[in-house]
Amino acid sequence: MPYAYGSGFIIDTQGASSLGQGAATIAHTDYASAIYFNPALINKLEGTQVELGTTLLFPSSKFKSDITGKTFKIERDVFYPSTFYLTHKINDRVSAGLGVFNPFGLRAKWSENWEGRYIITNSEMQTYNINPVVSYQITPYIAVAAGLDFLFFDATLEKKINLSLLTPFPFPDGGQKFKGDGNGVGYNLGILFEPHKNISIGASYRSEIKVDIDGNATFDLPPGLPPLISALFPDTSGNTDITLPQQTYLGIYYKGFDPLSFEVALRWEGWSTYDQLKINLDKSVAGSTTFISKKDWKNTYTVSIGAKYQLNDQVAFLAGYLYGGNPIPDKTFDPAIPDAKTHQWSIGTDIKYKKLRFALAYAYQKWQSRNKNNSIDDTPDDGFFNSATSANGEYNSDLHVIGISLNYRF
Repeated sequence: MPYAYGSGFIIDTQGASSLGQGAATIAHTDYASAIYFNPALINKLEGTQVELGTTLLFPSSKFKSDITGKTFKIERDVFYPSTFYLTHKINDRVSAGLGVFNPFGLRAKWSENWEGRYIITNSEMQTYNINPVVSYQITPYIAVAAGLDFLFFDATLEKKINLSLLTPFPFPDGGQKFKGDGNGVGYNLGILFEPHKNISIGASYRSEIKVDIDGNATFDLPPGLPPLISALFPDTSGNTDITLPQQTYLGIYYKGFDPLSFEVALRWEGWSTYDQLKINLDKSVAGSTTFISKKDWKNTYTVSIGAKYQLNDQVAFLAGYLYGGNPIPDKTFDPAIPDAKTHQWSIGTDIKYKKLRFALAYAYQKWQSRNKNNSIDDTPDDGFFNSATSANGEYNSDLHVIGISLNYRF
């Protein structure tokens, strides 16, 4: 699933050290990116710390048609969701922090002449989250934290219009684009419990966030189209909304095999909030002011294990494995988000020099092959199935990921 890194369209590449450990960093940390994974961990960070990071994503996805046997690929590109984290230890009990990151994202751009062009040619989503947090050390063994999420959302959906269905003349395809933006507010919580010097247990929660989106639908129609037909596609404003899922994290960390330590982590995602995409338009388009795309996504989970081997005081080696579930049922699977169950393998290194920490990691993520075999086609709500424009067939995707982070303690 190009661009998006976790299941659905979650981006979980929020720090290179975490990437190298398969995102199993819920119960331990050396980096300010703990704000994302479990803000209760920031009590473990001394002084004032700043972390800057970016992740280079190299996606690949292809489709093989059941009808023609032809293969189509998404447009190759490089994406780089980036992060900024700041933490400050106010006293022995209280720490505060601020994170700025991209928690959700998506891009899948197909060619304008591919088989599924009447379903989608481009789907894009970008989010920016500003997340202030406060953590409190209740006892020497228990810390809790809470924060707010101020999320900003931008999305674009594009597809072709099959004008040959509306006129007896062989006109070229038209183009349709909906672009909108919005914002929403949520919250996050965290807890860290250390029952033994070698064991820590962490849990965190991110609430769902409802985003109201205002935008515009625009149409690119070929010249010479009869006015009666072109009048069916007026540019118009519109609105929709989306509820981004709640997420629950749990991790158990063990460091009793010094210099080897490891963590096992679980993430649950409440994707059942994404039951449909409903776009309301101010003007009638092709006889309707409402377009509804059924989703019916399901809740899912991700499990991971990460390990760190501390070679010496300055250098550590990282490794991890992650298995991700799939929230999209067969009946609503479409090429806008060609998600599937996924496996990820990662390696990396942590390097410490005085007050500076540097992390570098690489991950390879492979989605299991997924077959589309449903009635979603050029006009899914017209009651007729058009196999030639259904894009039914086999989808295969993978992703190369490089993460870089710098963490400095003042």
